[in-house]
Amino acid sequence: MFTGIVKELGEVERIEVSADGARLAIRAPEISARVQVGDSVAVNGVCLTVIHKEDGRLWFDAVQETLRRSNLGRLKTGDRVNLEDALRVGEAMGGHFVQGHVDTTGTVQRLVPQGNAVVMTVHVGEEWMRYVVPKGSVAVDGVSLTVVDVGANDFSIWLIPHTRAVTTLGFRQVGDEVNVEFDMLAKYIEKLLQARQSRSGVDMEMLRRAGFVG
Repeated sequence: MFTGIVKELGEVERIEVSADGARLAIRAPEISARVQVGDSVAVNGVCLTVIHKEDGRLWFDAVQETLRRSNLGRLKTGDRVNLEDALRVGEAMGGHFVQGHVDTTGTVQRLVPQGNAVVMTVHVGEEWMRYVVPKGSVAVDGVSLTVVDVGANDFSIWLIPHTRAVTTLGFRQVGDEVNVEFDMLAKYIEKLLQARQSRSGVDMEMLRRAGFVG
């Protein structure tokens, strides 16, 4: 489990591609000093397992499905990545609960300066928007952020100077692909409501047709 608070900007030093996926070597001296082989680290919001560490570098394996569902498959040597080691008992909960299971990728649609901040608008498939609400939480490239506006198939987030300085979101340009993980609470609530509706056979549309709700 993670919190969406990036602990270090790592640098991709090596990528070994195979039929099974890719092996990534990332320079991360701060996190490397804290984690052990077998520990979980979020890389641009994707939960990966440390398979080797040496001289301030961490090695990870990413399978084809992970590469397909995230922007890790587009990484190049020299790219920077957001890194967060897993939440430990007793640590402050600074963001929101992030599982490291990316739901989809989005495209940076707009970057609009607002004072010393930047409003980033991210386009995703319309089917994902049911998980997005104003003032709700979303993880973009592993960064916990608050939604400030919601469209039919996009949402907007504020990037304050600190966020732009310590995460890859400060480098993002219009057209870039970003990893998106929606709030786990929204997904659990949806699952619960679906289970109740299937048992009762009653849903909001049925109540509207019967005239019980507007």
